Amino acid sequence: MKKCDYCGKEISYMEQYCDENCQRGALKYYELQEKFSKLFSFINIVCIFGIPIGLFTFSFAAGIGFTILSFSLLLEGITVFIFPFPVENMIHSMKIKKAMNVTRIIGAVIFILGVIAFILDLIFFI
Repeated sequence: MKKCDYCGKEISYMEQYCDENCQRGALKYYELQEKFSKLFSFINIVCIFGIPIGLFTFSFAAGIGFTILSFSLLLEGITVFIFPFPVENMIHSMKIKKAMNVTRIIGAVIFILGVIAFILDLIFFI
């Protein structure tokens, strides 16, 4: 049987969503993604480059490198948590609702790593 594109429940082959709530949730997700995808991409690129730059700078100036690393992790975690835009493969295999939840969990883990790095930065380098 076919599954609902939003929640993953089994539905008939004539439908795309199991009910109106799933259809609204999917439309809300696609509108959010369309509206904020450029902002998400920009912040994501800055943070993804900030992490290795922080690690590289750590070898020369430990305090500055660790600060760049921790702020990049914090910003990336917040961004992924607020804008849970999973990759298309995740949506295809898990459906939208579960893929968003998994992406939020990943964002929370990245944020926690950033908090740990920030605390270590405060303890050892200030």
